[in-house]
Amino acid sequence: VQLVESGGGLVQAGGSLRLSCSASGIIFDDYAIGWFRQAPGKEREGVACISSSDDSQVYVDSVKGRFTISSDSAKVTVYLQMNDLLSEDTAVYYCAAHYGAWGPCRLGAVYDYWGQGAQVTVST
Repeated sequence: VQLVESGGGLVQAGGSLRLSCSASGIIFDDYAIGWFRQAPGKEREGVACISSSDDSQVYVDSVKGRFTISSDSAKVTVYLQMNDLLSEDTAVYYCAAHYGAWGPCRLGAVYDYWGQGAQVTVST
């Protein structure tokens, strides 16, 4: 199983980035996919997740209205569109897969597989 993030980088505050998570070795429809982030000195936090069963989405309050999680039609890639970025969005972003795609996804679930992470840095 492999999850590979891409699309990170350096952006000015107020700008946008789109992260991609490409998965291999799993049946995508059986998994919910989540995006998590960890800033230096802080605990990892769940950002957003999407359920493969009904494409329902869950977001942490701090990104609602700014970030959008989506999956492509073939459901082999999940995206995180990040708009109106703030300095506090600076972190390493990870995608992860949680087995069990039935019903809404949960950021607090145990995620079985993780990517290597992508750095997002927002400058002021």
